[in-house]
Amino acid sequence: MFLSVLSAAGTDPDDTSTPKPPTFEDAQESATNAASWVEQNWSTWLGIGLRIVLIVTIAVVLRILVRRAITKLIDRMNRTANAVDGTALGGLLVNVERRRQRSQAIGSVLRSVASFLILGTAALMILGAFEINLAPLLASAGVAGVAIGFGARNLVTDFLSGVFMILEDQYGVGDTIDAGVASGEVIEVGLRVTKLRGDNGEIWYVRNGEVKRIGNLSQGWSTAGVDVTVRPDEDLDKVKATLAEVGEDIAKDEPWNERLWGPVEILGLDSVLLDSMVIRVSAKTMPGKSLGVERELRWRIKRAFDEAGIRIVGGLPLQPEETPSGDPTAAMAPPSAYASTTSPQSLAASPIPPPPPHLSK
Repeated sequence: MFLSVLSAAGTDPDDTSTPKPPTFEDAQESATNAASWVEQNWSTWLGIGLRIVLIVTIAVVLRILVRRAITKLIDRMNRTANAVDGTALGGLLVNVERRRQRSQAIGSVLRSVASFLILGTAALMILGAFEINLAPLLASAGVAGVAIGFGARNLVTDFLSGVFMILEDQYGVGDTIDAGVASGEVIEVGLRVTKLRGDNGEIWYVRNGEVKRIGNLSQGWSTAGVDVTVRPDEDLDKVKATLAEVGEDIAKDEPWNERLWGPVEILGLDSVLLDSMVIRVSAKTMPGKSLGVERELRWRIKRAFDEAGIRIVGGLPLQPEETPSGDPTAAMAPPSAYASTTSPQSLAASPIPPPPPHLSK
């Protein structure tokens, strides 16, 4: 049948000559077919293009609006911090630099999350506009995300812990904290690592995910406590009056009047022993200033007690007072009759000597 068709067309099936070049009629037919295909599908492609342009436009505008709203929110937080900083309480409780860094970190995280969500959603919508099946893509992305998250679980833990630490304002730059694994002053707060400067000048790099507990020594207020140990026979009223005078004097002098957040309180007797008694003195101070206040209180209390004739004891136990010496022979034993070899008691107690040899026979 195929041969008959070729014969009818006048074509030799055994002819292996070079094919003829396309004629004008062939080009015209191809152009007609292309035009008809475009005419049939141009509305579909135009709709897809307009949909993509609309998705991109909405995503870009929404991203700009969201980022601008986040920026305005961060600026308002900074203005609030500046307004509070002008007050007396704000100078003690609010660190403007710390609030600024915290607000910038929060703003950076929020802007990144918003951009990822908006642009990711727009990309999926564009793929859906091309009628691409998103189920395998989402499944592959989910598996890849689980694999990456499992492999980098420490990194993810550090990042999430850093985000919550910043959002909850657990500590900031300039705070003195005890993180368990290290302690010192915070010099930098990151989303993954926190830098601490120790007491000896060393810098600790603490991963946020490794921190299980945090003791912030720079928030709220601190307590300066001093234990004063005196002799048990001292006049308590005199001791209390002297301590009260020391507390009034330190509250009037600079810079201690700014570091003290309350009067110096005499809490009373903390313990009473046979050779000493301990009086507890306490005061509320600025965060991180308790050690300096304690040293100054000890200095002033020692000087005031020396002027008042009050003796401070402590450390080694008190030595008993010396008693007047009596008869030097009082502790000596009386002489014994056995001390003399010629006394009857010594002769009676001496062993009987053996008899001479000639008498033993």
